[in-house]
Amino acid sequence: MKTVILCGGKGTRLREETEYRPKPMVPIGPRPILWHIMRRYARYGHLDFVLCLGYKGDLIREYFRNYKWHTRDVSFALGQPETALFHTSESDKDWRLTLCDTGLESLTAWRVRAVREHVGQGTFFLTYGDGVGNIDLDALLAFHRKAGAVVTLTAVHPPGRFGEVGLSAEGRVESFNEKPQTESGYINGGFMVCEPALFDYLPDDPATMLEEAPLRKLVAEGKLAAYRHEGFWQPMDTYQEFALLNRLWNEGKAPWIE
Repeated sequence: MKTVILCGGKGTRLREETEYRPKPMVPIGPRPILWHIMRRYARYGHLDFVLCLGYKGDLIREYFRNYKWHTRDVSFALGQPETALFHTSESDKDWRLTLCDTGLESLTAWRVRAVREHVGQGTFFLTYGDGVGNIDLDALLAFHRKAGAVVTLTAVHPPGRFGEVGLSAEGRVESFNEKPQTESGYINGGFMVCEPALFDYLPDDPATMLEEAPLRKLVAEGKLAAYRHEGFWQPMDTYQEFALLNRLWNEGKAPWIE
């Protein structure tokens, strides 16, 4: 199955990082968050990626065009780079990428519509290039097929934006959780499964959000399903979330790498 990843937004809420690079290229540890997302899909055998580029898309192109130089230990003669010997494992050598310019100002519905010819006629995954989670993709796909929906999204609990303090009746702090995922309700966490019929709901309009009219119409027709994910999920929308994800990585506690 193909996996379409939306990589074209400007990421204005993370301006500290995205002024210089697209948000999918903001790093968690030594690799961009985009790599972490792709690795999650590859873990389940989904190796064929379609990246919807936009803002600073040339940096994503350059990264993958020179992927080995960015990710491997390498030995070479300074005057003969063509003799480079790349070291370390190549578990990602079978990944296949299609990089598509979907416009600088386009919104999400248009970006998906623009890659229709690269997706083909089969069921495909669709997600955002700025969030990670330990979603069971096999279970998600099985749920989608059983539901018979045009689109199945992954419903997640929104991460806590503030520290959670547990207090006793006397005002003594009994617990402190810096970033809990305890808020009630669900939001769309991405990690969607789509049928090609989705393209019939996407208008020829670069100013249309996938999350607005197209998904609302699917709701009205009973064709949008939601797979509940109770595990880890975390977007990278702010500098604080960038710092949180990197702290989890540096401490060896990154649930999305399981």
